[in-house]
Amino acid sequence: MEKQKQKIKSKAYFVGGGIASLAGAVFLIRDGKFSGDQITIFEKSEDLGGSLDGQNSNFKKFYSTRGFRILEEKIYSCTLDLFSSIPSLQDPQKTLLHEFKKFNKKIKIHSKARLIKEGLRINSRSLNIGHENKLALLQLLALPEKLLEGKRIDEHFTPSFFETNFWIEFCTIFSFQQWHSLIEFKRYLLRVSQDLPVIDTTKTIRITPYNQYDSIISPTVSWLKKQGVNFKNNCEIENVRFGKIQNGKKIINRIYFKSAGRIKEIQCDKNDYVFLTLGSMTTGSSIGSMDNPAKLKEESWTLWENIAKKSSNFGKPSVFNGNIEKSKWISFTITTHDRSFLNMIQQITKQKTGTEGPMSFPDSNWLITLGIPYRPYFLDQPKDTYVCWGYGLFPDKKGNFINKKMSECNGKELFLELCYHFGFQNKAQKILKSTTCIPCMMPYITSQFMPRKDGDRPQVVPTESENFAFLGQFCEMPEDIVFTIEYSVRSAQTAVYKLLQLDKDVCPIYKGYFSPKIIYDVVKTIFR
Repeated sequence: MEKQKQKIKSKAYFVGGGIASLAGAVFLIRDGKFSGDQITIFEKSEDLGGSLDGQNSNFKKFYSTRGFRILEEKIYSCTLDLFSSIPSLQDPQKTLLHEFKKFNKKIKIHSKARLIKEGLRINSRSLNIGHENKLALLQLLALPEKLLEGKRIDEHFTPSFFETNFWIEFCTIFSFQQWHSLIEFKRYLLRVSQDLPVIDTTKTIRITPYNQYDSIISPTVSWLKKQGVNFKNNCEIENVRFGKIQNGKKIINRIYFKSAGRIKEIQCDKNDYVFLTLGSMTTGSSIGSMDNPAKLKEESWTLWENIAKKSSNFGKPSVFNGNIEKSKWISFTITTHDRSFLNMIQQITKQKTGTEGPMSFPDSNWLITLGIPYRPYFLDQPKDTYVCWGYGLFPDKKGNFINKKMSECNGKELFLELCYHFGFQNKAQKILKSTTCIPCMMPYITSQFMPRKDGDRPQVVPTESENFAFLGQFCEMPEDIVFTIEYSVRSAQTAVYKLLQLDKDVCPIYKGYFSPKIIYDVVKTIFR
């Protein structure tokens, strides 16, 4: 009973306004019995949602979004649990989970043109994995992570592996590069093992009804505000102060933040809780235009860098943000009022617009992938407006059609290169008259995939912690996979349940690789 009284008096502070903090606030209210006015969320920008943007539709004539997220029901257990507690903005009598399931029952993703060459869809069913690399794949699944620490993917496979249909299909869905972490690659292979047999059709992909801001962030923020949660925008947390208590553990007793050009502080009681989002894969993102390329901007992860100096158990941010050349890529958002562009794509895919999965171009020097979301993708999207999103994994290579590095190209040049790979170059100039393409440079977008060792990412709740936890893509959760909404939400659920010592279990990780049928199907897929 005494412990419950302490909880009621406690306050909770979340650093960062992304999905991890928002989910953590929901779990505190739903499961920790906090009232909303006990919770404060700090965000350094004017916008909430972190990397889940898509709200940038105030341009009237075009849209811009940094990413395009896909979900899978067996993987996203914590995320769907979150959805079950948030009312839909479209129908408050229903939850986001109901909205999500109803939408995906109606809209089925099925790729018939997963790979396209010279404007034609090619047979991507055959994965073309050579015998040596087939054995390497099976060996990797059996190796313990301890033997893979610090290793790159290309240290385990022969060069021919990275020219196979399997690798092209895998890396363009999940954004892997051959120099990325072999540990993360293995975790993905295990976590998505149930999906590998249909990697060429992507039919296990699930999507939100609208972009992730409108479908997830906006309703979650709306619900939290109704609960009385305090949001502090334009407040950047640069440091915290740790104090020791009698049991040898540490507490955060000061939070330092910058607001309106002034440094301020909050004093934390020993019964308060502090949740810190570490790093950001979209830090330093910059937007270009039809006439100008997106510029590269380097930014520091000040909070994590300051915290890491105070304990070896708080991770090593330089492992992840120290090599921009290996973690950057460029995305682009196409807004068109010319339906003929989508009609021509539909002639290739043989699928209804919005139900075709990702389309990748193996011959592209930039390794372009394009996705066409179901329309409307934005709540305010006019009927005569269509949106596509794409990205290139090799921004420093010259294009096949445009003789410039992708990173040097403006929106018009990116669109012309895409049209070339579709075989639309003769009609591109006409389509351009009613089309806008907005490039976005993201220097740290795959930083969480950089080769790492044990201890480079801190535990969600370090052993020395009494009142604080780490959230987001750069904390360690064994067996789960980064670069997913699920990883951030799981970190939040783990932090809340463990710090508050709740008698609840975090949503289990689905382990399909223990199923004899799935094991059989995976081996059959590798050898097909």
